[in-house]
Amino acid sequence: MNPAAGAREAEAIAVSARENATVVWLLGKVQSGKTSIVRALTGCTDAEIGTGYAPCTRTSRVFDFPPEAPVIRFLDTRGLGEARYDPTEDLAFAERQAHLLLVVMRALDPQQDAIVSIVRDLRTRRPAWPVIVAQTSLHDGYPPGANHPPQYAFDSQGLPTADVPAELARSLAFQRSLFRDLPGTGLVSFVPIDFTQPEDGFQPVNYGFEALTAALREAAPAGLIALLEGVQAEANDARSRRAHPHIVGYATAAAAADIVPLAGLVAVPGVQAKMLHSLAAIYGVSWDKRTIGEFASCLGTGTILRAASQLGIRQLVKLIPIYGQTAGAVAASAASFATTFALGKAACYFLARRRKGEVDMAGVAAAYSAALAEAFNYSSRGEAAGQAGSAS
Repeated sequence: MNPAAGAREAEAIAVSARENATVVWLLGKVQSGKTSIVRALTGCTDAEIGTGYAPCTRTSRVFDFPPEAPVIRFLDTRGLGEARYDPTEDLAFAERQAHLLLVVMRALDPQQDAIVSIVRDLRTRRPAWPVIVAQTSLHDGYPPGANHPPQYAFDSQGLPTADVPAELARSLAFQRSLFRDLPGTGLVSFVPIDFTQPEDGFQPVNYGFEALTAALREAAPAGLIALLEGVQAEANDARSRRAHPHIVGYATAAAAADIVPLAGLVAVPGVQAKMLHSLAAIYGVSWDKRTIGEFASCLGTGTILRAASQLGIRQLVKLIPIYGQTAGAVAASAASFATTFALGKAACYFLARRRKGEVDMAGVAAAYSAALAEAFNYSSRGEAAGQAGSAS
């Protein structure tokens, strides 16, 4: 493939992924902690996040992660709380794009009228939209020298389960009261968090991270569920952690290719081929004839077909896109998501060992089978959440 055609294919995949990625609208004042949340969820640095945003309206911008095949898009609206801010354009954009609202408030900041007014307006127009309220910078309410409690001090509803400073408790309760009569039927969650940098001296640096991801998972479609659950699962392996969002992004793009007819080269085999090349770059291993042959042997047609049969997928054939083979005429987008996700996980297992000069045929096949089951679980859980989030 010539470079121009490759660039067109890559852009088409990115466009397809963006059209189907979960859009999380971050509503909050400047310095409320929005960047810290994006950093914790993606593993990107503040500098990468700052330069990664792209404008989408006059006062809003979007950060795509990962950029090659986004799974999640963070919509950040600037100007909130300013007298001249008119949210009309942003509301219209969000109604077309967003799946949930992530409201970000500094825990000790009671001046949230502008934010709450926008949330009320949105829920009047989109009553089923989930709303998650992240109450940030908890350390602002701690006495000098104090650190986080040993255990997370709040329950699944965001209510204190242990002693917290009185001023902090009052402020958190006041912010909750602002949403007491919120219109609509969608989920409303409160998650006190404190995402800091190591040099700030608070441990853990992402206090309440598990609570935030749990709240997000309740309202997330399959792709975002897969991303969130992989953030910590891959934490001890830098390459696996970097590869995981790429796999989810390309799997989401493959699912989209099975739903909407796409022009040119954007189809499941092309998406899978791009994913394999992206993973090879992460692991520093090239796909040459020998490497491809080893990977194909590790997967084995029989293993793939047995795993597919157990999960009720029909018409599945070998999944090595470099050989020009991919999933057959599988109607359900869940199948393309799952098989692409599983192919990516199997490739990671293979490439990690290939770097060491090792080949583990049984391990690759097992990684594929386990990931296939895992991906279908994501899809089944995400379908209901996605339907709820898109309902009006």
